[in-house]
Amino acid sequence: MVEDKQKKFKKLEKDLNLKFDNRDLLIKAFCHRSYLNENPDFNLGQNERLEFLGDAVLELIVTEHLFNNYPGKTEGELTDWRAALVNTRMISSVAGKLDLEKYLLLSNGEKKQKGKSRQYMLADTFEALVGAIYMDKGYSEARKFIEKHLLIELPEIISLELFKDPKSELQEIAQEKTGITPHYDVVEQSGPDHEKNFRMGVFLEDRKLAEGEGSSKKEAEEKAAEKALKKKFNQPME
Repeated sequence: MVEDKQKKFKKLEKDLNLKFDNRDLLIKAFCHRSYLNENPDFNLGQNERLEFLGDAVLELIVTEHLFNNYPGKTEGELTDWRAALVNTRMISSVAGKLDLEKYLLLSNGEKKQKGKSRQYMLADTFEALVGAIYMDKGYSEARKFIEKHLLIELPEIISLELFKDPKSELQEIAQEKTGITPHYDVVEQSGPDHEKNFRMGVFLEDRKLAEGEGSSKKEAEEKAAEKALKKKFNQPME
């Protein structure tokens, strides 16, 4: 079974301009744990340990780049930029641009999962791929890969201020204009425990500014804050 995948992943190596000494590491980086349930003879194992390693390597490379290239920036600014680079949304977006999804090794059930579940899966796979590159080619090659495919996004993040936390920004503006701190409440929640959907409202005292939806309260709150920030340009908050 592993032999059957060698040719497919050889093409991925070519597309990514990589050359693995141990291609099994590359294949393993794309193996979700669900795949093993339906393919017990697959002997490479799943990718969670590589993901664990890759997450640490990724954070170090991004941190090192920011530290060396932006000496005049504060710790807080660098932390915000790093968070914008290594979050699930950004990493899964980069994974999508690299067309990694078609290489995922998943169970038939997981293949049907879309939306947020697939986004998390792609981000995890990207981190596992970084771990595999680090294990096979070392830190320098992992850094080149991150610089080429992820750090290239940094100028846009900075210029468009995509690093700003919408909840913190809304709180700052609301307190400045009204002296009131926004608060968030659940408007509605639905779905089974393993796949909850939340609708959160953001309020100034009893006045609702906006609502947002997400698979977690945090995500829904951020979307509500984003909508409220957009509204503030069209109507006064007082």
